[in-house]
Amino acid sequence: MTMEKLKQKRWVRIALYVIGLIGIGVGFLILFPYLISRFNIPIEGLASTAYLVVFGITLLSNAAVLIPVTYPHLTIMIAAAQYWDPFMIALVASVAGALGEITAYYAGRLGKRIALLENVPVYDKLVGWMGKYGLWGIFVMSVQPILPVDIAGLLAGASKMPLWKFLLPCWAGKLGKYLVACYLGGAILRLLPPLPFWP
Repeated sequence: MTMEKLKQKRWVRIALYVIGLIGIGVGFLILFPYLISRFNIPIEGLASTAYLVVFGITLLSNAAVLIPVTYPHLTIMIAAAQYWDPFMIALVASVAGALGEITAYYAGRLGKRIALLENVPVYDKLVGWMGKYGLWGIFVMSVQPILPVDIAGLLAGASKMPLWKFLLPCWAGKLGKYLVACYLGGAILRLLPPLPFWP
């Protein structure tokens, strides 16, 4: 099999994986309110449990190095923000997300996974950009929704940047991104045709 065909198969697998994750996320957005409505679950006393679930899932999602698992935890946050305080959901998720990125930071510090990044076409540009902008670069990588933040963590670790200097802009970027997801996600859901079990 030629190298070109292998690359095509890899991209097809990645596309199917991402589509599957989006499907899981959308399924959760529909299933969560349905279960609350169907079983008449009182949500008032479940706030602390909801924050804990958001924290745990976001932590695990962000701890996966270079594996795109963003969509399910974002949809869980959006669904939870429809029932509980969206700011608190975003705050809890941002702390968990920043802590989850420690795995990428230490992978870079220990010299792991960098070989994978060197095959990424924009690797040299990212290295130069991160070197030039430092903390702002980490913030921008954390707030944007497309490139994995793991790249910033790997590069920060490899450059022996102090952990706190990586975590602070990473947390700030994630807080901004998750606030947009919680508030804008809810606004978009309210524009869709209403389901009988949505709050």
